[in-house]
Amino acid sequence: MNKFSTKYIFVTGGVTSSLGKGIIAASLGKLLSARGYKVTIQKLDPYINVDPGTMNPYEHGECYVTKDGAETDLDLGHYERFLGNTTSQANNVTTGSIYQTVIKKERKGDYLGKTVQIIPHITDEIKRRIKILGDTNDFDFVITEIGGTVGDIESLPYIEAVRQIKWELENSALYIHLTLVPYLSAAGELKTKPTQHSVKTLLESGIQPDILVCRTEHHLNNSIKEKIALFCNVEKDAVIESIDAKTIYEVPLLMQKESLDKVVLRKLKLDDDTDVKLDKWKDFLFKLNNPNKEINIGLVGKYIKLKDSYKSISEAFIHASTEKNCKVNIKWINAEELTEVNIKEELQDLNGVLVAPGFGDRGIEGKINAIKFVRENNIPFLGICLGMQCAVIEYARNILKMPDANSTEMSLNTAFPVIDIMANQKNIENKGGTMRLGSYNCTLEKNSYSYKAYQKLKIEERHRHRYEFNNKYLKDFNDHGMQCVGKNPDNNLIEIVEVPSHPWFVGVQFHPEYNSNVLNPHPLFSGFVDACLENKL
Repeated sequence: MNKFSTKYIFVTGGVTSSLGKGIIAASLGKLLSARGYKVTIQKLDPYINVDPGTMNPYEHGECYVTKDGAETDLDLGHYERFLGNTTSQANNVTTGSIYQTVIKKERKGDYLGKTVQIIPHITDEIKRRIKILGDTNDFDFVITEIGGTVGDIESLPYIEAVRQIKWELENSALYIHLTLVPYLSAAGELKTKPTQHSVKTLLESGIQPDILVCRTEHHLNNSIKEKIALFCNVEKDAVIESIDAKTIYEVPLLMQKESLDKVVLRKLKLDDDTDVKLDKWKDFLFKLNNPNKEINIGLVGKYIKLKDSYKSISEAFIHASTEKNCKVNIKWINAEELTEVNIKEELQDLNGVLVAPGFGDRGIEGKINAIKFVRENNIPFLGICLGMQCAVIEYARNILKMPDANSTEMSLNTAFPVIDIMANQKNIENKGGTMRLGSYNCTLEKNSYSYKAYQKLKIEERHRHRYEFNNKYLKDFNDHGMQCVGKNPDNNLIEIVEVPSHPWFVGVQFHPEYNSNVLNPHPLFSGFVDACLENKL
């Protein structure tokens, strides 16, 4: 394959939000990477928050954490799960971070004598952030998804910036516009007007889309495609149908069937002479659609009303269970509604329980009730971050006989602060981007469930927390049956706790779900699924 200058692909959306720009971007990236190209994907978010780290998950879904410690949009999780590549701070750009950078430059005097304006200063910074991935990482393709919907006031600087990039790069950039072709049941027709109006809005900003991807519940026939092509001024083969799929993992194959990757290569004047290697992906899909057994796992959290709050966890279950030719049915359990009265009814028919991460005291007692029940009834348990901390609190209260045991996050004056704020967090005032974030090392004890899952003594996992296991109580826990089997070698932070006398009881301070993808399920989720299968027998 001959090397060429980096190609930039911009994915915009119209008509309505939540059409799936991230999945289309990830699917195209998957097809190009399956041809042997080096691909990365970037998200431009129009909100003024510097990052989603301080946002309630009900506002924006899960906050995904990259290996280098960036708190980012959940779409970066899709990018990593589809491509199998890690992302970084550079893969998520927000309006807040753009303005913060420009204002800092202005205060330093970098624009001395100039009036700082949206154009050129803001748009130039956006262009710099887009190009930095191609300039510094030797990617063949940089796919950039622009959040929001065309016509939004917040998105205008991004639209203008990518308009300029296409003009500057000529044949090295193209636009994909994702739109909606709704079906009106009363008329019995697919309607193209929303797509036409969306493209018109884009044209008003100086952008002519090269490819239209049309979300639809019904197949687009030739006459519909011809109509869209004619009125939106695109070639007919550049009108791509994106019909609703049973699973997001089918979308790359649907896009391949529609020749999205071939149209992209042709429009960028690249040869279409490489094979698309998707055999492993197809094997995964076959197993996903043809499980030979199933298990029921409870997910206990406080953001249950918006399941995207736990997107990486639910996807990690799909990866791990598919590897085992198994289907996981997740029972979403609101921690705030769990009490000692209803706990048996809610949990007794489950093959395993995961207690989810989170912040604050809301739902804490429900999580602790759930952990007590699964520990006493030998139900496999996995606790993540706050879920691990709740397991420590529950064990302290009920086994170590410390009735007031708690985290200082929930009770500053607890007599037994078995979970306490990290030493380097005590004097921090700013909330944004100041937690223990990103990948850290952990050394495992060989005789543990975790070692059995990982099959190695040294691991590296991503974190997002301010509070930690209080080592003052380490001996008490080890002496009473809860073993601390994973430790950070640099600061002795306890990363994993287990109860060896239990069939499978594991709590981790880190977030294993961030390191799971389609072709490499996370070992802890695989081990947990195995334990749940055993529990069902």
